[in-house]
Amino acid sequence: MRHGKKFNHLGRKEGHRKALMRNLASAIIEHKRINTTLAKAKALRVYLEPLVTKARKGSAHDRRVVFSYLQNKTAVTELFGPIAEKVGERPGGYLRIIKTGFRRSDAAEMAMIEFVDYNEVYTAGKSEGGGRRRRRRGGSGKGKGAETAAAAATAAAATSAAATEEEE
Repeated sequence: MRHGKKFNHLGRKEGHRKALMRNLASAIIEHKRINTTLAKAKALRVYLEPLVTKARKGSAHDRRVVFSYLQNKTAVTELFGPIAEKVGERPGGYLRIIKTGFRRSDAAEMAMIEFVDYNEVYTAGKSEGGGRRRRRRGGSGKGKGAETAAAAATAAAATSAAATEEEE
């Protein structure tokens, strides 16, 4: 019986699945971004994020444990070196999965999985150490937000009209 075994087996036996995860994890550590199916990307995130957390601690025991998972010395060195330095302050969530559409041959849903801190496109617009926004739930979108947006639009129109009158 498979009670309590809720991870995705990916249609493979245990040995094949372990080899697949090792190879995918080594590839993403080496290249910082890979394209794969969505199911494999989600399984890889569950597999790799605890290893990155161990790399942040950086002890010799953690290095041995990570090597037992990856079986690749260069990947372990890269993980404990530049990657651990870059994600040192992050409290988790080291990987990002972006859906990229469907594969033509078999219509499998594809995704790009990458390290969050290695994508300069997303981090270029962000300011350092900015405060977090508070999100509020509920509402149909017709409440105060719509009124303030309309008020802001009319205020902008009034200021532009006043500016044109001053010029004349």
